[in-house]
Amino acid sequence: MSLDFKILKRLYKSYTKKYLKKILVSLFFTIILAGSTSAVAYLLDPAIDQLFINQNKKMLFLIPGLIILAFATKGASLYLAKVLMIAVSQDVKRDMQVDMFNSIVVADTGLIDKKHSGKFIANLNNDINMITNLLSVAILNLFKDSFTLIALLGVMFYQNWKLSLIAIIMIPLASGAARTLGKRMGKVTIEQMVKAGDFMSYLVEVLKNHRIIKIFQTENYEKERARKFLEELKLKGQKIAEIMVRASPIMEFLTGIMIACLVYVAAILVANNELEVSKFFSFLAAMMLAYQPVRSLATINITIQQGLAGAKRVLPVIDEKPEVRDKDNIEDLEFKKGDIDFENVNFNYSNEGVVLKSINLNFPGEKMTALVGLSGAGKSTILNLIPRFYNIQNGDIKIDQQSIYNHTLYSLRKGISLVSQDTTLFDDTVKNNITYANLDATEEEIKEAARHSFADEFIQKLPNQYDTLIGENGVRLSGGEKQRLSIARAILKKKPYNFT
Repeated sequence: MSLDFKILKRLYKSYTKKYLKKILVSLFFTIILAGSTSAVAYLLDPAIDQLFINQNKKMLFLIPGLIILAFATKGASLYLAKVLMIAVSQDVKRDMQVDMFNSIVVADTGLIDKKHSGKFIANLNNDINMITNLLSVAILNLFKDSFTLIALLGVMFYQNWKLSLIAIIMIPLASGAARTLGKRMGKVTIEQMVKAGDFMSYLVEVLKNHRIIKIFQTENYEKERARKFLEELKLKGQKIAEIMVRASPIMEFLTGIMIACLVYVAAILVANNELEVSKFFSFLAAMMLAYQPVRSLATINITIQQGLAGAKRVLPVIDEKPEVRDKDNIEDLEFKKGDIDFENVNFNYSNEGVVLKSINLNFPGEKMTALVGLSGAGKSTILNLIPRFYNIQNGDIKIDQQSIYNHTLYSLRKGISLVSQDTTLFDDTVKNNITYANLDATEEEIKEAARHSFADEFIQKLPNQYDTLIGENGVRLSGGEKQRLSIARAILKKKPYNFT
């Protein structure tokens, strides 16, 4: 089974299958669309024969009325089919974004550290939009244009099978050209997605470090870097657009050859009384109406390849299983005194050299303990191992003589609060940043935690006090104020063991 087919099968089973009823209803409307389109072509035969050649006045209102009805049915069915598929594609987009977000939230800290946040944002938006386009455009067009082409071919064969055989030669020629363009499109689309992810990462860095840029006066340097990123994106986008429009001259050339051949053969058939003029015009109308679905089907492979390229980048993120997870059939960890023991602990970050080697430490419970050492000695790493942000390679870590690896993550982290030296806050109100540690906290509990951390004194001076928005990562607060807010959040958790 090819990789592309596996991806399509996965997208169907995981995302589109649940919306199969809507897809089938949309399919029903595409059948009506195909029938009404072929009816327009067929009606030209009696229109020319009865109204222009025989001048049958009885048909003067009937045939034009039927043509209007056919076009109205065509428009309404196309609208309903598109609306249904748009709804399906947006449902699938939401489902994929939810799955990806859920995967990111529970992902290992090591995985998040290795991949820039901008690339996750690119996956969540750009790549999933490609997949959405695959569903809303490619699948709908596949249904719509296939049925329309079949119906129009029926009209063409009904009018004259010899001319129809000439016309259908175009289909495999157009498909072959589209297959070649589709493969090229898939490759270029992946390259563009990589560049888009790189630019998104760069943009996040610029916004995060804009004060550093100003103080070191590197605005011109960053402008030049941005220009290079955007130039690369432009070139990839231009390449994709060029590949997309290559189908047009190919189709125009093939259509020109086909029409010339049809006119030549039709002239001979009319001269030999094997074809009526009215039937030829009906056939010609069907063939011209078939031009759009043939062209669409010829280029549909390009849209599919773009969607597959997006899926190849998104699905691995969704499928990522955290290495830091619970073992089967384990119990909750019970906190007693809070003794913490490191026993022959070895640790490294993704095999990038040993960070901790044969570490043996004891942090006695019910006491304040300071861990001191040179920068880079591993102090932060040791603290990050206690709540299991990372797994150790060898040894064991115990709390009250219970291995943290043989008890649930939830019970372990439930008993720990953390105040990091790198203060992390949300772009939200003061109150919501504090209550993040305990979403059910009362107003009094929130203010009590703020008073204990000495945050209340500056909060009272803010424009809206506890309802004041503090900006991204607390940009509107001083460094000390951010630390006090972070300490208030840790206090509100009301756990016996805090790490700073």
